[in-house]
Amino acid sequence: MRAKLATSATRSAAALSRATGRGDGSVIGGRIGLMIDPNLLAELASGRQIVLISGTNGKTTTTRLTTAAMSVLGNVATNGLGANMPTGHTSALAKAGPTPYAVLEVDEHYLDQVLDATHPRVVALLNLSRDQLDRAKEVAMMAALWRESLAKRDIQVVANADDPMVTWAAQVAEHVTWVAAGQRWHDDSWVCPECGATIERMGDAWWCSGCTLHRPVPQWTVQHDGVVDPTGTYHEVKLQLPGRVNRANAATALAVAAHFRVRIADALARMTEVKSIAGRYAMVERDGRMIRLLLSKNPAGWLEAFDMADNVPTLLAINARDPDGLDTSWLYDVDFSPLRGRHVLITGDRAMDLAVRLTVNGIAFQHVPSFGRALASVPPGRLEVIANYTAFQDIRAELDRVN
Repeated sequence: MRAKLATSATRSAAALSRATGRGDGSVIGGRIGLMIDPNLLAELASGRQIVLISGTNGKTTTTRLTTAAMSVLGNVATNGLGANMPTGHTSALAKAGPTPYAVLEVDEHYLDQVLDATHPRVVALLNLSRDQLDRAKEVAMMAALWRESLAKRDIQVVANADDPMVTWAAQVAEHVTWVAAGQRWHDDSWVCPECGATIERMGDAWWCSGCTLHRPVPQWTVQHDGVVDPTGTYHEVKLQLPGRVNRANAATALAVAAHFRVRIADALARMTEVKSIAGRYAMVERDGRMIRLLLSKNPAGWLEAFDMADNVPTLLAINARDPDGLDTSWLYDVDFSPLRGRHVLITGDRAMDLAVRLTVNGIAFQHVPSFGRALASVPPGRLEVIANYTAFQDIRAELDRVN
């Protein structure tokens, strides 16, 4: 009875939040439900086959692609808007009602707690890198927490073989499927988490110079414009999402879906229908300009955003509000040189921090006080927007108000 009451309260609070325009209700609903029944997440997870997806970058996109792939089998509950802590998971499962499957994005700091509550069939580990320096754990510490959590469970893990931190954490699991998802950002994995020696790299291979830690042989590999499966068969991956990183996210989604016996062709067909994820990658027309929104929250994410962005006028937007993390020193870890030669505009609460960083990097830029002024400053055509979390949401809200 308590679980039923808590579930009803979760749905009602979430609906009220949406109706009053205070948000999508994915946090407040779960918070109220867990206050009534602290065991509600476990109750709602019971009877479902669950996938958890965690990592520093790419969680929301990989969750959306995995949900699409798994939808071949039936209804899938998911926290598709990115509320990735237990309150968000509770709200998502309550809203979905009884479904045979659930795919949940999990904040990397909460993975152990959510594993305890949901007893998933598969957990996918994407990557680990620095994020929100004022409050997030150091990367090796996060890897150690994951490793400790996985060592005590009999669980199927799908893990990125190209990230030494993820590999070290995942190798203690009894059942691991390795995905060669790539790792363009190396600055958080130069030192072996096992022994402290340097990580050496040559081509796709990496190994520790002081112990036995090394890149495992992957079963799934991103290759050119597609993915090679465990049988050696190549599958072209046609997504509406840009960049190699999203083909890597698709490879992880395919590896997860394969554990549920989803045919690769069926999974790929569903994934090609995904156009944007919570506004990310969306193309919006405004005043004769086609605007694409890219979300980047940390150095690794900005590196991938530069790879995705076309050589057109580019607006960079930076805030440092609570959801972003208050420390902007991470800007000095980003190499902005790929922007040389473009018309670069900057805006946001901390635009001046970004201005100093771009000056150091030798990047010419134009400061604009608002998104509207940015639009007026570029000719009709394409505009790329790369923003961190709250700056991204501000721009989305402005576009939504007009459209």
